[in-house]
Amino acid sequence: MSGTGKSTVLAELSRRGYEAVETEGSEWSTLVRDDDGSEDWLLRVDAVVGLLDRPRERALFLAATTSNQGAIYPLLDEVVLLSAPADVILERVARRTSNPYGSTGGQRALILEHLATVEPLLRASATIEIDASAPLDAVVDRLEALATLST
Repeated sequence: MSGTGKSTVLAELSRRGYEAVETEGSEWSTLVRDDDGSEDWLLRVDAVVGLLDRPRERALFLAATTSNQGAIYPLLDEVVLLSAPADVILERVARRTSNPYGSTGGQRALILEHLATVEPLLRASATIEIDASAPLDAVVDRLEALATLST
């Protein structure tokens, strides 16, 4: 979900020496136009499978927020949902400087809509949920512990 801290968590995991990949952008995703004219980002599943197949010595952390992300779930050790209360998410998107998404009233309304409609679907398919309103080190420590358990 937007504003839960995915990018911040990935940056900290990377700082700790892990491979951490954000799938937004054309290397890992593609923007498609639906029949109704709306746009949707979809994972380039073949590219992500190639990434997952690469040999590595430490865990790979991957952030994906696309409607087809379930296609790669069978290839993952864990599917983690980072969640946070709506007020925390809205405060984060209001103050962030690295990504303008969430700066308009319409975008904030869409975030709230997604919390109500999309997050329950993500929760149902996750193997673990982490409260991302906790301090960054606590969130990343929890992810590191999961990586240790699955190796």
